[in-house]
Amino acid sequence: FQVVCGDKQVVQHMLNSDGIDAISFVGSTPVAKIIAEGCAKTGKRYQALGGANNHAIVMPDANLDFAAKHIISGAFGAAGQRCMALPVVVAVGESADPLIEKVKAQAEALVLGPGEDPKSELGPVISAKSKERIISWIDEAEAAGARVVLDGRGFQHADEQFAGGNWLGPTILDNVPLDTKAYCEEIFGPVLVVVRADSYDEAIKLSLIHI
Repeated sequence: FQVVCGDKQVVQHMLNSDGIDAISFVGSTPVAKIIAEGCAKTGKRYQALGGANNHAIVMPDANLDFAAKHIISGAFGAAGQRCMALPVVVAVGESADPLIEKVKAQAEALVLGPGEDPKSELGPVISAKSKERIISWIDEAEAAGARVVLDGRGFQHADEQFAGGNWLGPTILDNVPLDTKAYCEEIFGPVLVVVRADSYDEAIKLSLIHI
């Protein structure tokens, strides 16, 4: 058993290698499709887990302080760059406004910095290309009518040695249209998308769209 990190080229090598009998993959949907097709051709066994757009439903009677604490961890831990990140909250009824304020207050207090600094709570995104993509999706959502509650697009690290890093501050978008990429795709960055529902049943239907 071996854990391998890499890009499409690494995947192609693994698909073509006679010494590899099975592949279990977690990553982007396009690469998951390549693995599924490649393993089908070569007879390798595989798991191809592509993309994730996890939803959390918050009801009006929830403990909002408790919910906000765990939403912060889910949305902004590892700068949102993990498959178990929590990029979407479905706020039901009257929970939305007070929940957003609590999450915003905690997000504003996060310390951004490099991973080797024990004080850091949120690091940079993985590349300049990733940063550009995430910002473009935030821009699209805002243009489509989403409200930017907390905007991390302009964050710059105060320390000059880190000034060139791919920094994005925690960002919260409210009332995000359901046809925008920020909602429809796995954003894989420090962005929390909030959508609203009038009932639990409506929230469940929204959450099931991405299963």
